[in-house]
Amino acid sequence: MRYIKPTPLLVLSLVLLISGCKGVSDTRSLKLAHGLDPTHPVSQAMEFMADRCEEISGGKLIIETYPSGQLGSEQQCVELLQIGSLAITKVSAAVMESFTEDYKVLGIPYLFKSKQHSFDVLDGPIGEQLLLSTEPFWIRGLCFYDAGARSFYTLDTPIYHPDDLEGLKIRVMKSMTAMENVKAQGGSPTPISWGELYTALQSGVVDGAENNPPSFYTSHHYEVCKYYSLNEHTMVPDVLIISNKIWEDLTGQQKKWLQQAVDESVPKERELWAASEKESLEKVEEDGVTIIYPDKEPFAARVEYIPEMYKDNPRLYDLINRIKSAGTENPSNE
Repeated sequence: MRYIKPTPLLVLSLVLLISGCKGVSDTRSLKLAHGLDPTHPVSQAMEFMADRCEEISGGKLIIETYPSGQLGSEQQCVELLQIGSLAITKVSAAVMESFTEDYKVLGIPYLFKSKQHSFDVLDGPIGEQLLLSTEPFWIRGLCFYDAGARSFYTLDTPIYHPDDLEGLKIRVMKSMTAMENVKAQGGSPTPISWGELYTALQSGVVDGAENNPPSFYTSHHYEVCKYYSLNEHTMVPDVLIISNKIWEDLTGQQKKWLQQAVDESVPKERELWAASEKESLEKVEEDGVTIIYPDKEPFAARVEYIPEMYKDNPRLYDLINRIKSAGTENPSNE
């Protein structure tokens, strides 16, 4: 593990200095910052990737990781990455909507028929197209990580049917697709940053939120939200991204080392995710959370119109249809 707890002076230095500057030796160091708790499976996968990169390169390419928002919020990390002051960060695919509209389609509710369907899409040509679509904005995608399915959790209102969301303020990411989904279900979408959400829930600024089981658990939101309804409306992946400025400055060999470590971390992350998802549900239930398994059909019926909203955009509508048909020769209900 390569967690580094920075002092205020170190943080200031990071902001002022370009990450990954070459030293006097042939060793290169890249800084990776993100907002997840170190116990989160995606965080653990990034640690695995960092360790493998060091091993593969024989210590010539080092990735220093800064979890738990030590170097700023998700948005701040993306901004630092764009100017080359940070090498790598992790964001939700929903965040990438602000750079390229292609990413909007990944947030369409019930677009993926199963987890395996989402893997077929993200591991194939469509996934590669999306990862490279943000290069004009100085961001290059390295891989997608499984982030499970997002479901509603609330302070004190059990959600069995979309009607139960009527009038509830539900925190969403700053994503037009996520906001449209909550509106369609009858709730009032309220964008709030992830780091501020616990306090917002605790103080009643919002009545609930939506996320996957590991995030619900590791964020401690289960301490204030006692109902978790697994309607699983979206499967929005996480994206590991690198500053295009820094990527272009790497040697061909360094790029190969890094990409190999990244590629190896993807199946590892999926293993970690599956185990964490199971454990998270067990833990929150032990703490008094009521887990609800609602009929998904009423939720899906409310959002059937969303793909048709893109009919006037031939490129996105084609992308949606390509996703729907991808991997259909080997469907799975994982």
